[in-house]
Amino acid sequence: MRNAALILGIIGGLLAMIVGFFSYGYTVLTETHQEVSQFFGQVHDVQMIRLASFLGPLLAIAGGAMARVRALWGGVLMLVAAGLFYVAFGFGVFTMFPIGFCLVGGLFALAAGKPDEPKAHF
Repeated sequence: MRNAALILGIIGGLLAMIVGFFSYGYTVLTETHQEVSQFFGQVHDVQMIRLASFLGPLLAIAGGAMARVRALWGGVLMLVAAGLFYVAFGFGVFTMFPIGFCLVGGLFALAAGKPDEPKAHF
């Protein structure tokens, strides 16, 4: 389960990074060119979008990387990333996989409180 959490967290973080790049870029574009925001729509909470675009992928990748050694911490980080992404962007066609991967990876990491298989220490 820890390996699955690792993979899901990293893939979810990479997908969230793609969404984050475009979202952060869109907020910058609407600030510099007002006609873009009039044509495509205005962002209501620019700081929240920018914060989630940066912290969401960062927390997801860090949580996935920590899932093998520190499953509890990694799981909490992935769940926070999924929640942050949901609050900032909602659940839509571009955010369903980053949110889903981070959520399932976080749950797997929390469920893997004990090692997956017993190992000899010597």
